[in-house]
Amino acid sequence: MIARIWRGITLKEKADDYLAYLDRTGLADYAKTPGNRGVTVLRRIQGEHCEFMLVSLWDSIGAVHEFAGENPEKAVYYPEDEQYLLQMEPLVRHYEVAREILPGETSRSTDEEEAANKKFK
Repeated sequence: MIARIWRGITLKEKADDYLAYLDRTGLADYAKTPGNRGVTVLRRIQGEHCEFMLVSLWDSIGAVHEFAGENPEKAVYYPEDEQYLLQMEPLVRHYEVAREILPGETSRSTDEEEAANKKFK
């Protein structure tokens, strides 16, 4: 599983409007892309700014390509992003999910989890 992390900063007074805009654009596109396992939207107010961080989960780097295109390291922006964001960071970060612990579960590696899932298929 792959985690894709994007970061952006808006003015504090635009934060709620930008979150609504994200719902209509990037978050909607994540949801309809095969291989997307969901997204968590984080935000924090710092003085007059609001930082957003999107952590999306994907089945594979191939699924990320389906969303991001030929160069998955490049950030995906939408036409009105410039009205909200103070800067347009050109790149995102990808990480392999090494461990995921859900409520009520004990720690085990994603390799162990995949092996356990194969037994039930």
